[in-house]
Amino acid sequence: MKVYNLACPLDHHFEGWFASEQDAHDQQEQGLLRCPVCDSDEITRLPSAPRISKKMTEPPVETVPADTGNAMVLSGNESAKLQAQIQATMLKAMRDLMQKTEDVGDNFAEEARKIHYREAPERSIRGQTSADEAAELREEGIDVIALPVIPALKDTLQ
Repeated sequence: MKVYNLACPLDHHFEGWFASEQDAHDQQEQGLLRCPVCDSDEITRLPSAPRISKKMTEPPVETVPADTGNAMVLSGNESAKLQAQIQATMLKAMRDLMQKTEDVGDNFAEEARKIHYREAPERSIRGQTSADEAAELREEGIDVIALPVIPALKDTLQ
């Protein structure tokens, strides 16, 4: 069993468990690896430290704590809790956004222009468009923001 540390372009970190290195490679080639948070299929393997067993007779290496100044230092457990809180906050914010906006799907650019040029009623919308189309909207003075699509929010939540 191979366990790899993985990440997507939005810096969501997660583990992948594979039968072999070849299995991991094959799944990535087939587009089967996806981020569990944003559903991106652009997954990269992160470096991970190998587990090296030392002889019991070797003395432990002494370490000196680094001067952190005013920086916040978190233990692994605290870091995991903080990351879970951040993800929960982001999920709540995305749910609120989805409730307060109209999904116009693939017609986002067209509908945004209609609203901007007062050909349609003013309202908050969301949908999908290409990066090029979003850049054109910005050039026209239409404010747009790209947000990740969270798989858990694609369908109506109970």
